[in-house]
Amino acid sequence: MNIRVLFFGATADIAGTRVLNFRRPATATAGEVLKEMVERYPALASYKLHLSINQQFATGHELIIEGDELAIFTAVSGG
Repeated sequence: MNIRVLFFGATADIAGTRVLNFRRPATATAGEVLKEMVERYPALASYKLHLSINQQFATGHELIIEGDELAIFTAVSGG
């Protein structure tokens, strides 16, 4: 299964990229893919991370399917 993982802000700095084409041997939940990204980039664990799938906020329980786009980002603040 191929998915695109997008990183924003601090997560992009940690990953060293804004886009990662990621291949998994089987379907997974968004949380499982996030866990794999934290294993690959351990510094991500120091942030409270948020997810979206295909530009819709996600909790981590959603199933990722072929061609999905998973975004990983930190909390956004401003005013």
